[in-house]
Amino acid sequence: MKKTCITFFLFSLFFFTTFGSVKRDTLTIAVITDIHYLSSEFTEEGDALDAYERITGRNIQDLHEVLDKVLTNLIEEDVDILLVTGDITNHGEKLSHKEFIDKILPLTETGVGVYIIPGNHDINIPNAKNYIGDKAGHAENISKEEFTNLYKPMGFSNAISRDSCSLSYLAEIDQDTWLLAIDTNRYDEYDSGYISAGRIRQGTMQWILNILTEADNKGIRILGMMHHGLIEHMSLQSTFFPEYLVEDWKENADMLAEAGLEIVFTGHFHSNDISLRTTASGKTIYDVQTASLSQFPFAYRIMKLSDRSISIDTKFITSIPGNENLEEEYKRKLESATRRAAVSKLKDLAIPMSEEMKKVLSDLIVKLNIAHVKGDEKEDPEIMSAVKSFALLLGNDTEEVDFSFDFPPEDNKLVIEFRSRDEKN
Repeated sequence: MKKTCITFFLFSLFFFTTFGSVKRDTLTIAVITDIHYLSSEFTEEGDALDAYERITGRNIQDLHEVLDKVLTNLIEEDVDILLVTGDITNHGEKLSHKEFIDKILPLTETGVGVYIIPGNHDINIPNAKNYIGDKAGHAENISKEEFTNLYKPMGFSNAISRDSCSLSYLAEIDQDTWLLAIDTNRYDEYDSGYISAGRIRQGTMQWILNILTEADNKGIRILGMMHHGLIEHMSLQSTFFPEYLVEDWKENADMLAEAGLEIVFTGHFHSNDISLRTTASGKTIYDVQTASLSQFPFAYRIMKLSDRSISIDTKFITSIPGNENLEEEYKRKLESATRRAAVSKLKDLAIPMSEEMKKVLSDLIVKLNIAHVKGDEKEDPEIMSAVKSFALLLGNDTEEVDFSFDFPPEDNKLVIEFRSRDEKN
């Protein structure tokens, strides 16, 4: 503990003297998300761990090696900024949070500025567990106050503004760029477990709009980050998976776009996808969603930010020293997990259909998800015809739904040009 406190002090000192008013021609920014880190101290060979790995498809040692490889790669990429968009831990275990911080300290010691926002798995989880022995046991979780204290040097202590309604904050990346970290989680409402759904609180939205107005007046560019999706990333996402988007996503996206926000980095859906929405007045906002580091395809983003644009590239971890077949093995695991989820979802819909039809639809959902999580899905008219037929079966107005297999723009490699000041106004 003493060692950790000393390291934090040194890190904080270095961080404050390195970032804030620095101006560079190009900044290299990385994004990782949904790490779902679980401390090795909470795992031990036995029935509890076997059940956890069977249900989640996660081998803890594999995931630790994936994270280690990504962080090593980020040092080699010479990144300036790392954004972590939530679900840092498995279920908010205090020890998992502390070990994750230890993992990223070598990165911060090279001068990388790290900014973190929580996900729905990070704070106040009542059923945080360890997986030791025959049955899962209780693990100590953390409060929102403990979260900000643990991650103090990673956005909170050097924030130029803090929201009073949530853990949202504003940080200065350089003289011309601010980072708006938006807390969309509902951890204050947790009772027996976490809540997947998210929202932007009314008070938080007002705080955001005030910041966007100030940024516009000062000619400051704003980058946004949050855990939940702001814009739909696939056909009927708000019908089938509403908990992966913020409540009232259309209204919120339009409000933020009209106020001048052009890009937000998100996670939560475990998919690598970029989507956009354009308001009636022609203002466009991009939702750059990054896939999880706890499942196939193990993706992270490397981006180059310049005065007028941001160039986005995607990297995938396909193998690790302890598992050369990581990509194929976890792709099969995801297929199995998706099939189980599809069968359960179809059952919950309580729509009369034959077992043969359920199998056809389950196969369809598996194929859709595997293509979607890696991004840049190839057009498949047969699949989208089946999706449209299913939407009709559910009673959806298909005239109001975009049935594109992959919403524009490209998902894995893209250059986004920012609007000029004249275009914003």
